[in-house]
Amino acid sequence: MTVYNFSAGPAVMPKPVIEQIQRELPSLQGSGMSILEISHRSQRFQDIIDTTKQDLKDLLNVPDNYEILFCQGGGTGQFAAVPLNLANHHRKIALLDSGHWASGAANEATNLGYDVDIVGNTKADNYQSLPYPDHELSSSQYDYLYTTINNTIEGTTYHNDILPDHKDITLVGDMSSNFMAEHYNVSDFGLIFAGAQKNLAPAGVTIVIVRKDLIDPAAHTPKILNYEPYVKKDSMFNTPPVFPIYAAGLVAKWLKGLGGIDAMEKINRQKAAVLYDYLDESKLFKNHVKPSERSLTNITFTTGDADLDAQFVDFATQHDLISIKGHRSVGGLRASLYNAMPIDGAKALVDCLHQFEQTH
Repeated sequence: MTVYNFSAGPAVMPKPVIEQIQRELPSLQGSGMSILEISHRSQRFQDIIDTTKQDLKDLLNVPDNYEILFCQGGGTGQFAAVPLNLANHHRKIALLDSGHWASGAANEATNLGYDVDIVGNTKADNYQSLPYPDHELSSSQYDYLYTTINNTIEGTTYHNDILPDHKDITLVGDMSSNFMAEHYNVSDFGLIFAGAQKNLAPAGVTIVIVRKDLIDPAAHTPKILNYEPYVKKDSMFNTPPVFPIYAAGLVAKWLKGLGGIDAMEKINRQKAAVLYDYLDESKLFKNHVKPSERSLTNITFTTGDADLDAQFVDFATQHDLISIKGHRSVGGLRASLYNAMPIDGAKALVDCLHQFEQTH
């Protein structure tokens, strides 16, 4: 039996990585100790974190004036960490409200006492399109422009060629749900963060890539949210999430073996096209995002009838297609096609959609 897991996260991981974890779990590198129990102060783990960092740097072409940090707390933790570290000059943030997670980031920064200016939003059309700044932005006014690059719930993405024009202002990108799934230039951003439980590792580690000169933490920033200790102690001022970092390193090696991010993006575009092409022709299921803004990793669709959507979720589950239900805040249906989802999974979903449509 082949089960295809379309969960938005924690999500599917590459089969070769799962198999390697299974082989190594009782004894890492012949040490007689599991990765679940080795010390983060050991040379073995030091080698793991160093190699993982270098592989991420290679895959993403991270410039030397950026730091790669292994943090905890998920993307939600970064809703607080980013302003506490980067917004202490003007204490004012420009933000594009593109959906649920962008709104959450705005609320957290506001709660911390920062001035958040919503410079564009598409709430009026239920976030089915992307917002862009409604006036020219300047670094003399804002510390940075905050964007949720891929909207997991709404199914929209600022692809590399449609990033908002941010002039001289620092661009911050939440890439949690399409990290390493398609090409971006790190140098276009002052900071990128990603909760890794969607495309890179099990839940527990959050990747932060930040330009060194931007780190300026507020005086009373809690240590766990302060980037400076992470930089000084190589992300090990406390016990880091050892197992997720190890798993992230294995996934990075897997990505390198495939040919890197550009090769992965090509596969992801082919995979997404299988589903989008069907949805565009379907008389029952519809996707409401215009093609240029469609996510490669989180494809939303609906019949327009909540009861019928629920029936399809049950039908898909019976066919071993798991976690098709849309996010509770919007309903509908959603298929997450992360890097590790094989194209056969997208084809199996289309077959299932077709069968359901024929009888409904």
